[in-house]
Amino acid sequence: MKLTRVLPVMVLVALLSFSCSTDSIPEEAIDSMALPTPPVAKTIEIEILELINAHRISEGLTPLNNHNTIKAVAYTHTDYMVESNNVGHDNFFQRKNSLIQNASATRVSENVAYAYNSAQSVVNAWINSDGHRDNIEGDFTDFDISAEQNDEGKWYFTNIFIKR
Repeated sequence: MKLTRVLPVMVLVALLSFSCSTDSIPEEAIDSMALPTPPVAKTIEIEILELINAHRISEGLTPLNNHNTIKAVAYTHTDYMVESNNVGHDNFFQRKNSLIQNASATRVSENVAYAYNSAQSVVNAWINSDGHRDNIEGDFTDFDISAEQNDEGKWYFTNIFIKR
């Protein structure tokens, strides 16, 4: 056989042999899934929400409303970060789409953090970071947070903001 006929077949076989897989759920699956019932707010979560609203008020901004759907979505991400031992914004667009569908969000943003021991320390860190502060001071109407500890007692945080 000629190389020009064999080469395309070899490339196709190679491409099909080396695929990537992820543990993430496809966006369309999350969008149609029922959201979990959010856990009862922890003291540290309530303190973070109060500190963020106090900061917004000190800047002349409107305080944000708590929202259970946001808390449920934040909880799923925090739980994911604890389980994967990875802090980041993995699958953000899935959370965004879920909040557009389930909370009438027109704009979505989030802050995440790890290993802060108090509400004040995590809020201070976010306020001292330009991008995180932009979210805190942004044009949003609602927010909520999830804070979960891993087996070693380290806190993981997901703070989501939406505009409706």
